[in-house]
Amino acid sequence: MLLILCVDLDDDLGRKTSFDTPVVGRDAVESAAVALATADPEDSDVNVCFQGIHVHDNIDDESVEVAVVTGTAKADVSANRKVGEEVDTVLASLSTGEDVKAVVVTDGAQDESVLPVIRSRVPIDGVRRVVVRQAQDLESMYYTFKQVLADPETRGTILIPLGILLLIYPIAILADVIGLPGSTFGVISALLGLYVLFRGLGLEDTIDGALEGIRVGLFSGRVQLVTYVVAAALVVVGGVGGLDAIDRLTDADSGAIQPVAAFVYGAVQWAAAGGVVAALGRITDEYLAGGFRWRYLNAPFYVVAIAIVLHGVSAFFLSLPFAELSYLAVTLTTGTFLGVASTLAFAVAEQRYPRNRDPEVT
Repeated sequence: MLLILCVDLDDDLGRKTSFDTPVVGRDAVESAAVALATADPEDSDVNVCFQGIHVHDNIDDESVEVAVVTGTAKADVSANRKVGEEVDTVLASLSTGEDVKAVVVTDGAQDESVLPVIRSRVPIDGVRRVVVRQAQDLESMYYTFKQVLADPETRGTILIPLGILLLIYPIAILADVIGLPGSTFGVISALLGLYVLFRGLGLEDTIDGALEGIRVGLFSGRVQLVTYVVAAALVVVGGVGGLDAIDRLTDADSGAIQPVAAFVYGAVQWAAAGGVVAALGRITDEYLAGGFRWRYLNAPFYVVAIAIVLHGVSAFFLSLPFAELSYLAVTLTTGTFLGVASTLAFAVAEQRYPRNRDPEVT
């Protein structure tokens, strides 16, 4: 017996019509195809169903049956599993003692990814891929481009970079006429490059998430939004201080280590202040939200401990008058002691005074 399996991996038939799948039998498949064509005439799975009926009607030398099996809307591993389950259902419904072989009808390579799943259940005699003839014509190409550009996401991805590219030359001419600096061309190119980079790396979702987090923080009273801004400002000031320290504490004959040490020496106290402020904001929000843990208080002490160590090491490499070997030893010991002491202290506090203790636990 030959089984004609029409595969709809993304379950357009189930989502767009009232038919339950799998659909078994020529008349049932024809009714399902008509229903899908009525719901969405542009769906390629309509052609798959009618192709299955066409193959069914052209075979008269053996018993034949046609069925439609579907996956899920995500068209992923779960879809393959659902197709396998529906193939099992179809095979169980065939009341025949003959060996069953299958011909699989699909509309593209994506649906054909399920072939190993089908082959594990029934031998496959062949695969028919449905290709609509109009897709090769110029009219269809025009229609395809029109449909693609009508999609908001695709339109933004294609037209925005193209529009920026077309604007670069006239903006450069306008900048030259009105006397703007020649860097205008570079700025526009940089903006285009950043846009393409963000789209390529998928960072637009990250940026949207960050903006949504800022919006939520503004209206939900999160202290960390303010402390993060202050911390960023302190880090910027630290960077300026580090550059100033390079000018003051190094000369042209310095090697690679001294400029790095000078930058760290000039920036570390500001960066540490920013880290402490950010940590305090996060701790405050966790406390207000009811998720506070004693170990969270380690963060500002760790920041201070690291800053002490970096300050001592950088001063030692710069050979500052006060930064002798004994000073380096004191800073290393102090930083280590501060980190270990805070860890132990808050671990003990968490054991003795746990937050959100379950009242039923004794």
